[in-house]
Amino acid sequence: MFVNITFLGTGTSQGVPMIGCTCAVCTSADPKDNRLRSAVWLRNEETSVVIDSGPDFRYQMLRAKVQTLDGIVFTHGHKDHVAGLDDVRAYNYWTQKDIDIFANADTETVLRREFHYAFSNLQYPGLPQLKIHTLSGQDFEVGNLTFKTIKTLHYKLEVYGYRIGDFTYITDANYIAPEELEKIKGSKILVLNALRHEEHISHFTLSQAIAIAREVGATQTYFTHISHQLGLHEEVNRELPEGMALAYDGLTLNL
Repeated sequence: MFVNITFLGTGTSQGVPMIGCTCAVCTSADPKDNRLRSAVWLRNEETSVVIDSGPDFRYQMLRAKVQTLDGIVFTHGHKDHVAGLDDVRAYNYWTQKDIDIFANADTETVLRREFHYAFSNLQYPGLPQLKIHTLSGQDFEVGNLTFKTIKTLHYKLEVYGYRIGDFTYITDANYIAPEELEKIKGSKILVLNALRHEEHISHFTLSQAIAIAREVGATQTYFTHISHQLGLHEEVNRELPEGMALAYDGLTLNL
């Protein structure tokens, strides 16, 4: 099945450039060094889905010209992945329908807390209209796209990655169990977080991500959730093994 994939954002929680930073990456004139918070948009002739709605969600939807939205699939409940959910109101207005959102129980708890007004018994015009589907590791469908859940760890927090056909998307992880890694093998395109070169308590480093990518053996791997500490896009990209590259905002793939 044809799927078009657009990287809406490829940056870490503070984005790139980072506020107040004057390093070479944050002051770079290369647009590929400008990174909004990580998210992707998947679409085909029938279905339009976004994975995560961080604080840049509104601008990402405008920049990518996302005219229709059938659902939002969440990886986890951290602010840089959920903060923009309120802006689904525009899609509610144009379609006069609820937006389907998919999240595990921990993430659902965060959404109900952060956007409590959307779930209140007191409803009034203009509130986000949401229909929550609680995930517990099962496969699920959004329109005509089937999502297979990949469980990973972000330090001690369970974060969901997803495989959609031959495309696998994993962000905010520093551990993937062998049985979960098996679910990824055979993917043609793998997207994996690679925060920086130095060790981090809850994210893969670039070298760790490269090792995982080699084990998976995807035709092409793209690294995302990148901080300014990783280095300039073009310089890092030149040093990567064949079949691996840094993703960048606006990168579009067809599968």
